[in-house]
Amino acid sequence: MTRAPDPRGGRLSSVRAKASLGATLVVAVALVAAGLAVLLSLRSDLTDQADREADAAAREVALDIIAEQVPGRTPYSRLELPGAEEHPVQVADERGRLIAVSDDLEGISGTGVAAVTPVRSPAPRPTAAAQDDDGAQDDDGAQDDAAQDDDGAEDDHGSGNDGSGRHSGGTDDDDDPAIGAVGKPGALTTGRATVDGATGEYRFSSIEVTDTSGRTVVVHAGATLAARQSAVGTAAAAMLAGLPVLLLVVGGVTWLVTRRALRPVEGIRREMAAITASEDLSRRVPEPATHDEVARLARTTNETLTALEASVERQRRFVADASHELRSPIASLRTQLEVGDAHPELLDVPGAVADTVRLQQLAADLLLLARLDAGERPGRARFDLGDLAAGEIAVRTTDRVKVSLEPGEEPGEEPGEDPGEEPGGPGGSLEVTGSRSQLARILGNLLDNAQRHAASSVTVSVHRRAGRIVLAVADDGPGVPEAERERVFERFVRLDDARARDDGGAGLGLALARDVAHRHGGTLTVARGPLGGARFELSLPPA
Repeated sequence: MTRAPDPRGGRLSSVRAKASLGATLVVAVALVAAGLAVLLSLRSDLTDQADREADAAAREVALDIIAEQVPGRTPYSRLELPGAEEHPVQVADERGRLIAVSDDLEGISGTGVAAVTPVRSPAPRPTAAAQDDDGAQDDDGAQDDAAQDDDGAEDDHGSGNDGSGRHSGGTDDDDDPAIGAVGKPGALTTGRATVDGATGEYRFSSIEVTDTSGRTVVVHAGATLAARQSAVGTAAAAMLAGLPVLLLVVGGVTWLVTRRALRPVEGIRREMAAITASEDLSRRVPEPATHDEVARLARTTNETLTALEASVERQRRFVADASHELRSPIASLRTQLEVGDAHPELLDVPGAVADTVRLQQLAADLLLLARLDAGERPGRARFDLGDLAAGEIAVRTTDRVKVSLEPGEEPGEEPGEDPGEEPGGPGGSLEVTGSRSQLARILGNLLDNAQRHAASSVTVSVHRRAGRIVLAVADDGPGVPEAERERVFERFVRLDDARARDDGGAGLGLALARDVAHRHGGTLTVARGPLGGARFELSLPPA
């Protein structure tokens, strides 16, 4: 009976769906990580480019200050600075007061100088040469004094001029660049600037320069980050647009490939469902021509079906043969009882007892075979196999042929080994481990078989051979033909000369004996005996 598919399941619960979803998620994570790495790398590169532009602009303005600031000639307010849209520039003194700024710059942040309107810049102090050229020493000196008063550089801060025109205000002169030199660029910062009403993001570079008059100023120059923002935004938009398409392609391809790979599995499933519904174990699942895991699964499934078919067939034969074997003694016993009921003087009591005993033995054999087929494991009792054989022989007082127990060392025993002493313990050379009753059952079945075929002699011996305990039962009967020496161990098998039920059993004794031997880790074989008859040998591992 096939089970109906789970209605809660569907395509989303299939292996194909799970594989496609898993592959898509993995690719999505990988693409997102790669995209972020690309965007961060692009952003970093464009930021470095803006940093270089800002450094270049700041250095260019600093060089212009050195070149144009001839003492007494060009004030800072007349410097030609770059356009504020591309490179907003601020020039501040060492106190942070703005003295020059780019045109159209309406607001700025990130430089440390928030003002966009320069203060009144003092005129540079003229040198001695300049005084001689224009002959206006007294007037210029007066202007310089006034500028210094307005500026607060001398009166308010206690700083002045050192006689050479070098400004020596509230900072350490040792850190300032030399006269007419440009210092090293400072730390780069990110800020914003407003030009003609438009606000944008910029990278700012700061650099100190000392003009020819000895005054040290700081130049702040920026480079726009509009290119960075545009490039990163465009790349991100392209990635976001292409990501879903790529994921759809990956998911679709994975779905198709998985579907093709699992198509043989679906064929195996359908055939197994059909076999289950039809109960025809002779059918087999299709085996792909490939040499992959699916092909191996199909071959293993077919091997399992073959073993299952053989097992079911053996079980059917067993049930049929058991029914046949049970029907005969039951029918015979019923007939005898009915005759005895009608004619008491004709009742064959010994025959009825014999049929009852045979029926009891057959039922016991069938029950033991059922337990063995169910996987029952033997016990772990430890006992001497020679004592077991002697005890079983002693109770068989009604046998047709007297059974003799032959002691002594078996030919072919390992040289130098004492048969009367088990390695590792005295007096245990013939000890085995297992179920005493089941091993006694083996010996009983072998003796029953020998009694049916022996002419005048049945012998039993227990000895050691090659480190194992061997129990042998031999008779002087016709023996077992070599071609039949394996077949006699099959269930319900009787050779032609033993088919009469009056002469033999149901054909379960030897099959049962071999099954019990295998459960004990041993073997049961048949060969030609020394008297020409059959010789059955049970070989068991020592305890």
